[in-house]
Amino acid sequence: MKNSIPRSLLLALALAAVSPGLVAQTRDAAPAGQATLETPVVNLPDFTRLVEAVGPAVVNIEASSGGNGGREAAGARGGAEPTPEDMPEFFRRFFRQPGMPGMPDRIPRGGTSQGSGFIISSDGYVLTNHHVVAGADRIIVRLSDRNELEAELVGSDPLSDVALLKVEGRGLPVLKTGDSRNLKAGQWVLAIGSPFGFEHSVTAGIVSGVGRRSLDPSQQYVPFIQTDVAINRGNSGGPLLNTRGEVVGINSQIFSNSGGYMGVSFAIPIEVAMNAVRQLRETGTVTRGQLGVRIQDVDRERLAELGLDRPTGAFVDSVENGSAADKAGIRPGDVITRFNGREVLRSSSLPPMVGALPPGSRATVTVMREGKARELVVTLSALDVASVNPTGPAGRPAAPEAATNPLGLEVEALDAAARSAMGLGAGEGVLVSRVTGLAARQAGLAPGDVILRVGQDEVGSVAEFEAATGGMKSGDEVRLLVRNARSTGFVSFVLR
Repeated sequence: MKNSIPRSLLLALALAAVSPGLVAQTRDAAPAGQATLETPVVNLPDFTRLVEAVGPAVVNIEASSGGNGGREAAGARGGAEPTPEDMPEFFRRFFRQPGMPGMPDRIPRGGTSQGSGFIISSDGYVLTNHHVVAGADRIIVRLSDRNELEAELVGSDPLSDVALLKVEGRGLPVLKTGDSRNLKAGQWVLAIGSPFGFEHSVTAGIVSGVGRRSLDPSQQYVPFIQTDVAINRGNSGGPLLNTRGEVVGINSQIFSNSGGYMGVSFAIPIEVAMNAVRQLRETGTVTRGQLGVRIQDVDRERLAELGLDRPTGAFVDSVENGSAADKAGIRPGDVITRFNGREVLRSSSLPPMVGALPPGSRATVTVMREGKARELVVTLSALDVASVNPTGPAGRPAAPEAATNPLGLEVEALDAAARSAMGLGAGEGVLVSRVTGLAARQAGLAPGDVILRVGQDEVGSVAEFEAATGGMKSGDEVRLLVRNARSTGFVSFVLR
């Protein structure tokens, strides 16, 4: 007859095999054949006291635009666009967006937005997301004791997705802010909010990564905290807390193929949010410093050419004419490796560093150029919000014609006056007079552009341009250094 092993003992042994560190120590060794479950099998954190302490400072937010004054029940959206939850599964699979699912940039007329927030001062300042209240005519803040207060929008910043509200009150419960810069992957974090209208819902998880780049190009100035905390529509604007009950972030986005939580959530670091809060309280708007460069990650294939031993830094693809970077001497082809003494590991690391400083700030920029490190001093200009997500030049319709060179570009010499107007010296560049090649048009080249370099070859005459391009054929990659009225930068395309 086979020996029987109690099921409880098998469970404990299985847990030990999977993760021995999680198995609890029993108070006393049980007699053989008498395993007990009186002692917890697994040691996991208990957030009960933390939630009881911080819960009263977390609020539900209802923002409405027009309609019946915002008193519609959840789900009665009037003219609002359908959310992923309202769509059949077939359509949900194609409803992919970087932000919170079901949250349009602005509340549709007659619609209602549900979100979360938290109180940051006892006299009634409340922090939430910009996208929760954008376009709202009326904002209601509901406290944990069910008391409802009408809120005033102090100010809102779409680039950081932060909004500051004010309600009338004194002695209100307040959340303490922590320091997200101390967060490390693997640490426990907690979220409290109102997903789908379920107020004061608590979810927990760990930090998955820090300094993450958003899929939304307009939010490149936020180094997001990535977690696996369950976040859904309605959690927007709620606090992300550490195990001491301190706010380390504002829950803002999820990555989803379906519109629902898939294990990847993003929060705005509390330092970024509080920087916005200070400016919103003082001026009602948020300003940021700007370099005036377009950047990308460093290609591993070009390490030797750039004088680098590893693919780190931000490759300068173009420099806006007259910008802070232009005045400081930063050039297309430079690799920015440090900003104000801080290492730039990848291109997405640079915008948050620059945007954290106010316009007029002086900063040191270390660049690699021709294999040598150079330190430049730059005075930051003010960020033009319209330039955050610029559109490329529109393609010029033209009937395909026989090109005078493999690139499909007709060029002519620049006279002295034109060179002076473009800030160029003698023997620099040729003027694009016509674009007949499809690949060149699709890359954004247009009449009026000035080509300064083909690959590594500088061109200052039509003959030099033709010599540099004459041997090119279909399938070759072309890399041009181009200057126009806005900027100087690289244009790359493959010949067809």
